[in-house]
Amino acid sequence: MLTDTLLEDPRWQAAGLEALAERAACAALSHLSLDPERFEIAVLACDDARIAELNGDFRAKPKPTNVLSWPSEERDPEEPPEGGEDGMPEELGDIAIAWETCAREAAEQGKPLDHHITHLMVHATLHLLGYDHISDAEATVMETLETEILGKMGIEDPYS
Repeated sequence: MLTDTLLEDPRWQAAGLEALAERAACAALSHLSLDPERFEIAVLACDDARIAELNGDFRAKPKPTNVLSWPSEERDPEEPPEGGEDGMPEELGDIAIAWETCAREAAEQGKPLDHHITHLMVHATLHLLGYDHISDAEATVMETLETEILGKMGIEDPYS
């Protein structure tokens, strides 16, 4: 499996996060012609209190957010990783996702929760691969990829 999920908040189990994270991360890598079997991503399924703590520790923003990602190394999206060899997957990094924020955003946006979670997992996986949205040009590239990946998964454009 590409993703290894730690469920800190039991609500994530009922939402099927483990399967959603695996499917989303595999779809993102496959879209970029990367073999999911050659990589590994750790996923922390937590609540708003835990992600606020992580956001404060790592980004000096002690408030809840929907998803955070920590690449295992700095990557350039123009130079994709090769993946591990000899049955040992390359670690792409870690992702944390917060229940309350995700559920609230999905409700506010009128989106199915599973679609919103899938979008956030695709988004975070792209961050692990070096994609970002700091500039308008970077945001356009990243959002276009997200829309293409989600479209292949049967999920509507999250930005429309």
